Amino acid sequence: MSEGTRTIEVNYLARVEGEGALHLRIEQDRLVAAQLRIFEPPRFFEALLRGRDFREAPDITARICGICPVAYLMSACAAMEDLCGVEVSAPIADLRRLLYCGEWIESHVLHIFMLHLPDFMGYPDAVSIARDHPELVRMGLRLKKAGNAIVALLGGREIHPINVRLGGFYRAPKRADLLALRAELEWALGAAEQTVARVSALAFPDFERDYEFVALRHPEHYPMNTGRLVSSRGVDLPVTGYDDYLHEHHEVHSTALQSRTASGGVVHLGPLARYALNRDRLTPRARAAADAAGLGAQVCNPFRSIVVRAVEVVLAFEEALRLVDAYREFDPPALPVELRPGVGYGATEAPRGTLYHRYTVDQDGLITDAKIVAPTAVNQAVIEADLRHYLEPNLHLPDDTLRGVCETAIRNYDPCISCSAHFLKLDVERD
Repeated sequence: MSEGTRTIEVNYLARVEGEGALHLRIEQDRLVAAQLRIFEPPRFFEALLRGRDFREAPDITARICGICPVAYLMSACAAMEDLCGVEVSAPIADLRRLLYCGEWIESHVLHIFMLHLPDFMGYPDAVSIARDHPELVRMGLRLKKAGNAIVALLGGREIHPINVRLGGFYRAPKRADLLALRAELEWALGAAEQTVARVSALAFPDFERDYEFVALRHPEHYPMNTGRLVSSRGVDLPVTGYDDYLHEHHEVHSTALQSRTASGGVVHLGPLARYALNRDRLTPRARAAADAAGLGAQVCNPFRSIVVRAVEVVLAFEEALRLVDAYREFDPPALPVELRPGVGYGATEAPRGTLYHRYTVDQDGLITDAKIVAPTAVNQAVIEADLRHYLEPNLHLPDDTLRGVCETAIRNYDPCISCSAHFLKLDVERD
């Protein structure tokens, strides 16, 4: 290594889902390379779907991720129902939103308390926090359990739910079973508000960037299952326009395809984007929590994403209570879905950002083409951009300190690395 050149490697990122690494190269006090390396083998999600019956897509894609299977279920259902011209009834849509609330709670709470909070509290992990602040970790575990209970009741089990189908559900719950969750949801809503207050008091780096935020936007609700694709720079498209707006390409250091706009721009998906584009859709107590935390119209400091996630947990519990109280039993639990060959498009808001599905189905009901874009794959480019901008003025720091700072910056996005490693084009030349 020549004088003035430093290479910093983080071979395995800690406290993220999946396996990834980071490569930094510094020459003469200048950062010349910042690569988030997603080195998990491609999992060929799309190839697994080809030749399968279109009704199988939700159950197959739900197995992509154990943390956010509901997102894959909902995006697959949205795409196939779009293809078949099915619009589910209000009771089914409400149950699906309630199920999504459960997943947001599970995922966000896991990230806040177990994966990201140690960075800001100066601990190596949540176990270490528990030694000094056992009540804090116990609260996080109880909050997550409340989300698990919603998913288990509506989905049939906590991980990889099995009760969702095209057109609705296999079985609708009894009202009494939903009401049995109510007391714990009431406690959890208050605890979620305490969480916002607690994480908003943490010390954050002074760092902001001018992002192009992208998320769904619904005419009435904070987006989960449905909406148009919008951006902070004026994009407003139906989901069918996704491929015209965001284009995938391969970087040699990653098995995740990165995405950029048609003009080459980098976009930011996830809680900060949803909040910036839908703050006016927050529920009353979530809006009050955001105000109390000092969050303005948008948050451009990625380190403060932990606060916005906590606000979304408040929203999810508040929505869950509303939906439980309004629920009335109905039958049948699903609408009929008749095959209509063609192309179907679907997108929903996974905890980490917009999750896009597109399927082509032939006259026999078999999937001939599938495209699934996980939000972490899209965010890989903006994560690398964050690292470049944040590290430039901090290159004087010792290598060990830089490693810690980099990992914290990456965890701002709660990356689901396994989900993003979905495809790699392979060209083979033989004589």
